Amino acid sequence: MFLSLELQDFLLRARALKLYRQALRTARRAPDHSRAELKQVIRQEMESNRDCKDKQRIRFLISEGTERLKGLTEMLGMQGHC
Repeated sequence: MFLSLELQDFLLRARALKLYRQALRTARRAPDHSRAELKQVIRQEMESNRDCKDKQRIRFLISEGTERLKGLTEMLGMQGHC
């Protein structure tokens, strides 16, 4: 049982890091004048939740982050920043 909790922690961490990398890649597509600020906001969001231990909250944050990233991707696509 203890091993499965460690595995669950590992998987949640991997999902969070994947989301972070995807967000940074998406930020590269933003216009030059807003790119640095967007990257800073992404980093601040991740840092502010770095010490969260509540697995349910972590799942919620990953889900919320994924939805926000989808919205950002769509917005950049509509503006022609592919």
